[in-house]
Amino acid sequence: MIEANGLRKTFNKGKVVAVDDFSFSARDGQITGLLGPNGAGKTTTLRMLYTLLKPDAGCMRVDGIDPEVEPLKVRRLLGVVPDSRGLYDRLTARENIRYYARLHGIGRKETEKRINEFSQVLDMDEFIDRRCDGFSQGQRVKVAIARALIHDPRTILLDEPTNGLDVMTTRSLRGFLRDLKSQGRCVVLSTHIMQEVAALCDRIVIIAHGRVAAEGTADELLARSGESNLEDAFVKLIGSDEGLLA
Repeated sequence: MIEANGLRKTFNKGKVVAVDDFSFSARDGQITGLLGPNGAGKTTTLRMLYTLLKPDAGCMRVDGIDPEVEPLKVRRLLGVVPDSRGLYDRLTARENIRYYARLHGIGRKETEKRINEFSQVLDMDEFIDRRCDGFSQGQRVKVAIARALIHDPRTILLDEPTNGLDVMTTRSLRGFLRDLKSQGRCVVLSTHIMQEVAALCDRIVIIAHGRVAAEGTADELLARSGESNLEDAFVKLIGSDEGLLA
């Protein structure tokens, strides 16, 4: 479970406010979506949660642990798929995943077992032993997900996981995320794609200008806005036509 209260993050000596008094929670056994246009503060929020950035104000808890007090412990608890994917292109997919397993202290035999399981579940057998240089977006995302889950974390953060994926890969990834939810894991994904939250999320947190504009289930957001579809509800709740999403 994740709890964040009053998070604030600025850049350029306080001149640029990326996140401002941002609070939300994400529960185990649910997929929570951070929905907002580009530049809304989604990625900055995730980076604070996985200790890449330090908030200027506010507090966070991941399974009851404060990331600022025990950052290494929180990193061990989390599985993170960053927006950049962050693969080592000169390594094979297997070597990328194996490297992270070693960082988490997983033994060689168990590592290979888990890699083979992920290769089957994520349909990576064709490219698991190829260098990542030249991989498609879909292949890179699959490797990043396997790497993020190699240590069996209960809480998973995904930044724009379907960005650039084709239809079939997107459908496959959605099924995989639903499986994680059914296992009782806490899944948080940031996206600017309306279809993602409609298809996947139990709860939606709409972000605009670094703040929470609205949150709730899809039905609750529709009722609050008085609109009949989620896209119109989103635009009304953030109070701008600039946020029309793909």
